[in-house]
Amino acid sequence: MRTELNKGKWRKSTYSSDNGGDCLEVADHIPGVVPVRDSKAPAGPVILVGNAAWSAFVQHVQEA
Repeated sequence: MRTELNKGKWRKSTYSSDNGGDCLEVADHIPGVVPVRDSKAPAGPVILVGNAAWSAFVQHVQEA
């Protein structure tokens, strides 16, 4: 899985600023999960969130 994460294309939310604030990044196209990491520590830990849980989270944030 680590090899897939290293090859994945990581992106920040369009809501993130470029001023060095607290930002999360997600990697696209990893089957079954959405990897999430701290943009300030790209070599640090990665949290793997299931696709259904990620979709529910995004929907909730959009409704807030």
